[in-house]
Amino acid sequence: MAATAPFRLDRVTDVPPATTRRTYSYLGPAGTFTEAALAQVPEARGQQWRSVRNVGEALADVVEGRAHAAVIAIENSVDGGVSTAQDALATMPGLRIVGEYLVPVDFVLVGRPGTTLDGVSLVAGHPVAYAQCLQWLTRTLPAHAHIPAASNVASAMGLLDGTSDADAAIAAPGILDHHELELLASGIGDNPNAVTRFVLVSRPVTPPPPTGADKTSLIVELPDDHPGALLEMLEQFATRGINLSLLASRPIGDELGRYRFVIDADGHIENERMADALLGLRRFSPKVIFLGSYPRADRAVVHYPERYADDVFVEARDWLRGLISGEPEG
Repeated sequence: MAATAPFRLDRVTDVPPATTRRTYSYLGPAGTFTEAALAQVPEARGQQWRSVRNVGEALADVVEGRAHAAVIAIENSVDGGVSTAQDALATMPGLRIVGEYLVPVDFVLVGRPGTTLDGVSLVAGHPVAYAQCLQWLTRTLPAHAHIPAASNVASAMGLLDGTSDADAAIAAPGILDHHELELLASGIGDNPNAVTRFVLVSRPVTPPPPTGADKTSLIVELPDDHPGALLEMLEQFATRGINLSLLASRPIGDELGRYRFVIDADGHIENERMADALLGLRRFSPKVIFLGSYPRADRAVVHYPERYADDVFVEARDWLRGLISGEPEG
């Protein structure tokens, strides 16, 4: 009996003319961590970068055709998942994650030209950024006061346009590439290992080919609220040897007790074990959103027990077909 070919998807690549300039939307303005993530996207170099005001606007640009793709923050190692991004991906159809990028969360303290650190008593900063720099600020500027800002860039721009009374501002290092500001201190974040994960989102396309170091992102709703429902969902992965690197719950919003789950699973949709898990989820859940399979930013190879290798799934399927067709077992 001939072996059945492994599960594969036909690839259709839509390659625009070389002269076509593509637009990439990102949370701006210039100097943000999101801009630093976009700078890591090879295909975005030399293209048009569109600064937007929020995640919803960035994704709407993609859905409505104003942008080829958008970069958004999806997870932070200190604060966890970015709920606004997760909820937007769950409720806006026609989106697909095609890549991920990691940006170290490093902060600088900047001031107007001529400012010195010993002259700082009032510090502007986004509340999240301020919280991540509080130990350094307390140790270095024990008598300082904080002025909340709408964003890291806004905290710095307020110094230059005169709208802020602060002496200094917390910002991302990229702000110095765009504005004439005095660098008062660098590396002021309290967690040197802090990192934010960004994803590149496009309209639906064929997933990039598997590399062996891949990730599949999904959003799954539970069918109803009953004992063991979450366990049933997780078993779709566990029984196929698939590790989950992210599992976050978000309220659906239509009533209390109803949740959807944001999932990152190690592996690619073209892997037999992942394809089988998705079929199981489809049978179990009233709504499964496939967000994409794409290379991991850290390029870490996905390891799994040999019993979950592709050829084992193919052999088992061939064995079952043989039983159905009446072939003798050899």
